[in-house]
Amino acid sequence: MTIIAETPAPTRIVFGTDGWRARVADEFTFENVRRCADGVARYVVDRGETAKGVVVAYDRRFASEHFAMAASEVLLAHDIPVLYSERAVPTQMSSYEVVERGAAAGIVITASHNPWTDNGFKVKAPTGAAGGPEMLSVIEAAIAANGGQAIERRPFAEAEAAGMVERFDPFPGYETFVRRTVDLDALKAADVHVLVEPMYGAGAGWIPRLLDGGRIRTTEIHQERNPFFGGINPEPIQPWVDEALGMLAGGRYDLGMLLDGDADRAGAADERGSFIHQLQVTGLLMYYMAEHRGLRQSVVVSVNNTSMAERLGERYGIPVHETAVGFKFIAPKMLETDAMMGAEESGGYGFGMHLPERDGIYANLLLLDLFLREKAAGRWPVSKMLEHFHEIAGPSFYRRIDVHVERAAYPAVKKHLLVGLRDSPPTEIDGESIVRVQALDTNDGFKFFAADGSWLLIRASGTEPLVRVYTEAISPDLRDHLVAAGERLVRDA
Repeated sequence: MTIIAETPAPTRIVFGTDGWRARVADEFTFENVRRCADGVARYVVDRGETAKGVVVAYDRRFASEHFAMAASEVLLAHDIPVLYSERAVPTQMSSYEVVERGAAAGIVITASHNPWTDNGFKVKAPTGAAGGPEMLSVIEAAIAANGGQAIERRPFAEAEAAGMVERFDPFPGYETFVRRTVDLDALKAADVHVLVEPMYGAGAGWIPRLLDGGRIRTTEIHQERNPFFGGINPEPIQPWVDEALGMLAGGRYDLGMLLDGDADRAGAADERGSFIHQLQVTGLLMYYMAEHRGLRQSVVVSVNNTSMAERLGERYGIPVHETAVGFKFIAPKMLETDAMMGAEESGGYGFGMHLPERDGIYANLLLLDLFLREKAAGRWPVSKMLEHFHEIAGPSFYRRIDVHVERAAYPAVKKHLLVGLRDSPPTEIDGESIVRVQALDTNDGFKFFAADGSWLLIRASGTEPLVRVYTEAISPDLRDHLVAAGERLVRDA
């Protein structure tokens, strides 16, 4: 047998909608983490912000703390002080620390809700938001230039002994920060029982600790660290949260709060174990801000988020802005428009009165506050409140699927699909009349609108060999029909 060996080329590292993610020991290696850290370090040095330091944090995935230390050693070699998390923490805690300390940037080792085989590298801007396109393009260029080169590093222990490393625990400061905008004591006083599902992730313990010491009862499952995540994807959607939904259906709890693996995404369920999907949560949080807090600042949503935002915007006189997919687009728009809220389809919610970045813990606290205020108004249990909400916001039946394509065939499929839909946009899809077609600003997909406001979105991934199909419809049957039609469009490309 003949074995052909090839000299490996440096990994091409591209930051997607939120950071760079790859399979551990394949592309996600210590070498590549050091390359990423070197890119951040050069960005900070070139801006003359070395003295401000960089926050470094990590989640509970396999070897995350070791990758974080490797990244820190590269920063330290550039004489950049490191603020290092003393334990695994939710991703947004790095955002909080960046803002609180006026740091030049933040690095988080996490793959968020990706499969357990992966890890990732996220970058935070000085605002606490995800690094935007301009910041990331500079960092990506530096990474592209350092492939195959030796990356300087300074031993962590030596630098710590020299006073260049400060370890931090974000909880006390974060609790104080949250209390500026959330009445935690009122939440603690509520006579309700909440089931918390952190999915073995870095958010374990945070919600029970924030709500401890009152009448409210919290039961948290999957608290332990498990880099295998029990064999599930740590994403707070079905089917990965079915165990929690089954427990809720048993009748012992009033509602469920869900977090993803790094706790920057939120999910919820009612007392019957019915999943409250991500687009509903967007609408619920917008309703809460307008109806219960009297806020009227703008709202920013991703193109694959809910049409309820527009309807609620019309009802309450709230401007609604739409961006491309990802908080690296949402956060800058939030800051530009002084938005009270930003929301993406995948369960990430940020708030102007808090942080312009996703925070699943904070979003869940706001949902709890909403449900308790609605309870005081006589709309209880949560399922009854949801019925009232949809009378105001309209129906929303949502689904997303990923259509996987063979890697070798993907470039041709992607080109054929996008060029074909651009040159010959359909006037109907499987019998459903299409009244409007919207090309995505990122040139990676199209959104098709039916006359009743239902929509289908087809978006080709730029980092994985798959095409995502999304829909929001006025009925479950139409939702399923549109998703099936979208999948056929992709398969036939």
